[in-house]
Amino acid sequence: MPSLEHFLNSSTVSLKICGVTSGGDAHQLAALGVDALGVNFWPQSKRYLAPEDAHWLRELAGKILRVGVFVNEPTELPLRLVREGYLDVVQLHGDETPEDAAAFRNAGIPFIKAIGVKTLANLDRAAEYGATAILLDAHAPGVYGGTGEVFDWEIASDFRRQHPHLPILLAGGIVAENAGLAAMSVQPAALDIASGAETAPGIKDFKKVSAFLAALHH
Repeated sequence: MPSLEHFLNSSTVSLKICGVTSGGDAHQLAALGVDALGVNFWPQSKRYLAPEDAHWLRELAGKILRVGVFVNEPTELPLRLVREGYLDVVQLHGDETPEDAAAFRNAGIPFIKAIGVKTLANLDRAAEYGATAILLDAHAPGVYGGTGEVFDWEIASDFRRQHPHLPILLAGGIVAENAGLAAMSVQPAALDIASGAETAPGIKDFKKVSAFLAALHH
């Protein structure tokens, strides 16, 4: 069973493939040994999966960590999907405040808060969420992730030094060719990849996935 503790342990850099839209891709990711997958439940995403089409997530319990991505979603849907056995972790990828996150803290549900980073000031309130981990992504107002843009990794490194006990996921423009450098420069708990492991939005490219695994486990 891929545990959350293992996934967020900073002694090794884990791999999360986000924007998975099919059970076939999800099972293949698990078989390859990818640590976690993300499923996007934001209807405006190019990688959107409707909750009623996500039944295959239940088959993957214990095989890969299952993360549900939500953007400014009322807490009812994410809480229900966790309780019904679809998800292990909730990812808040919108403009949620630390107050919005209280429902997950109070329910004891692990959650990741994604923050778009332009300067270190964007991270002023990051520690207030009480999140299980913080995902640092490129700043893209209104886009909510998956831009394929890289931000200044030095900001991520500074944040990690300031918050040594808060696991960090690094996203934004990471491809297999720079994955090793990203892992070494920032030393995050995990890399979070969407467009860098695809042939088209939501369609995973397993050659690229294997190249990521090789870059992180060499």
